[in-house]
Amino acid sequence: MRSKLNFLIGVSLARKVKTKWFVAAQIILCLLIVGIFNLDIIIKSFGGDFDEAVNIYVVDDTNVSYDVFKEALLLNEKNLYGEDSHLYEIEPIAKVEDKKELVGEEGGIIVHIQESLENAIEVELISQETVDTYDYSLISSALNSVKVVLVMDDLGLTAEDYSKIMSDVVITTSLVDENNKTEAEGTEMIMTTVFPIFILPIFILSLFLVQMIGAEVNDEKTTKAMEIIISNVSPKTHFFAKVIAGNLFVIGQAVLACGYGGLAIFIRNLASKGGGAGAAFFDEIGPMVSSFLESSVGDKLVIILPLAIVLILLTFVAYALLAGVLASMTTTTEDYQQVQVPIIIISLLGYYLGIMAGMFKGSLVIKAFSFIPFISAILAPSLLVLGQIGIFELVIAIIIMIITDFLLIKYGLRVYKVGILNYSSSGLWKKMANALKNNSIR
Repeated sequence: MRSKLNFLIGVSLARKVKTKWFVAAQIILCLLIVGIFNLDIIIKSFGGDFDEAVNIYVVDDTNVSYDVFKEALLLNEKNLYGEDSHLYEIEPIAKVEDKKELVGEEGGIIVHIQESLENAIEVELISQETVDTYDYSLISSALNSVKVVLVMDDLGLTAEDYSKIMSDVVITTSLVDENNKTEAEGTEMIMTTVFPIFILPIFILSLFLVQMIGAEVNDEKTTKAMEIIISNVSPKTHFFAKVIAGNLFVIGQAVLACGYGGLAIFIRNLASKGGGAGAAFFDEIGPMVSSFLESSVGDKLVIILPLAIVLILLTFVAYALLAGVLASMTTTTEDYQQVQVPIIIISLLGYYLGIMAGMFKGSLVIKAFSFIPFISAILAPSLLVLGQIGIFELVIAIIIMIITDFLLIKYGLRVYKVGILNYSSSGLWKKMANALKNNSIR
């Protein structure tokens, strides 16, 4: 049995890997990951320049608005893009008529500030093209600050009064255990940045696994190749070969995707030596990773990570088993697409619950969902990172997943044995029920 099993696994993998579409797909995926991660560098290399400052010329008919506008715009820029940003060059000019050529030649923006009895000021923006949305937003915010200052000046309020009105409320958080602060910062970082990137591939690979096994079994039934295969190997061997080959393929694809991600980071770092976007990326990600590793979850990472990987692998096996059973009872790809809808719905439920786990903190219903097979692979690690469940609950989820795999093997084989040689397209669920009554498994 082992030699036949190995042979079928090898044939199944070869059908997937030794094809032109697989090579083309890997090249496209690699270029896509590298391209997305280095998008700004690519755009800049083709003429885009994110560091080129926008020239803003201010015509101030009020004689008091320029300094306030400049200070407010630069402050908005720093709040949005950081202390080291240098996106705007601001200078005053005397007249609009004499300086309109600056708009066409240098791509600048003229801000003409005029007095208004009703609204304190009226403003005209003069530019060659439509002002960028972000630039417009920052300029508009700065002009609102100018308006507030002028109105306050008319009311006789001082700069100190303006500072008090415009300043944000200072909120100080105090925790009984200061260690919780580091833990909260690390948890927030991991849930908002790293974890969505981590669970999306799991969701995609699980759906890919279900589609792949179903398509392969349906192809063998449609071409009548199934009859030849089953005449030489048992349904049990054929079933396990499909499950193992499918899981090996998606695991290999995950490893390749990680490699493409590593290549993307390497290229970004290499292209940004001496400063720039790539260096900034590593400067930002380093403190966040350190904050997470210093948290209580980070201290247990050596235990959590292997357990999470085991749970994910067991879930992949369950998806493959269920896909093989359902595919064996269908005769066309269209039939299989219909019966796999519940699997897709369950996968989507687990994905969205994993993403929104932080919104349901303390919910017993969400904790109960973390033990449900197929959903637990995404939801249980999410709740563990949030501190809503512990390692013990994660182990229980693994045990439940093992039991699920065992039941799928035990009863799924009965259905699979009958289904792979059944070409009837009617009474799907009745056929499955009748197959479960048959206790003999060859």
